[in-house]
Amino acid sequence: MTRNVKISLFVVGAFALVVAGLLFATRPDAPQTGAGGTASAGALAPPDAPRLNEAPNASVTLVEFLDYQCPGCAVLQPAMSQLAQQYGDRVEFVIRDFPLPSHRNAEPAAVAAEAAHQQGRFVPMYERLFQTQQTWAEQPDAAGIFRGYAEELGLDMAAYDAAVADPATLEKVLADRTAGEQAGVQGTPAIFVNGEKVEVESVQDITDALDAAVGQ
Repeated sequence: MTRNVKISLFVVGAFALVVAGLLFATRPDAPQTGAGGTASAGALAPPDAPRLNEAPNASVTLVEFLDYQCPGCAVLQPAMSQLAQQYGDRVEFVIRDFPLPSHRNAEPAAVAAEAAHQQGRFVPMYERLFQTQQTWAEQPDAAGIFRGYAEELGLDMAAYDAAVADPATLEKVLADRTAGEQAGVQGTPAIFVNGEKVEVESVQDITDALDAAVGQ
């Protein structure tokens, strides 16, 4: 890891213990699965999946399967956004959906993120959904809240509404979940680096996996 990355990761390290304690040790929606598995890196990162950064020539691909209502995913999000910036064009950060049945608003949130992705505005919606998770997680009309976010982000609302109403958008979300299941994902967040599942207990586990892959 470069010196600049090491320095910047002190920010991440400040809440690494929180991540370890809240995100991975106590999250009820992600049962322990034993040894990490492997999957085809290409299958896990299709060209139409949203990215957190632009790194078309990256030698390393990180894929995160997430649920927008998952508290652990919300805790991890700031670190993932920072890592995407710090590793720059060396690592491509790919996001896949894995809405859990126990989370009533996970699918609508994923649909909203996909609708924003279709307008090239995935990252702002991704960040907004996680930053406001506690506001909408248990609301009966979360889709209306998400539409408000789309307006605030300046999306074309006719196109957004059409995308949300289009069954193909939800089908894309569910296809992501199927891909995750085929790769052995059982809970969220689930991280893969170059197709290999990373057993994560802290942010450091992610950076260690990335550093090892970048150095190969």
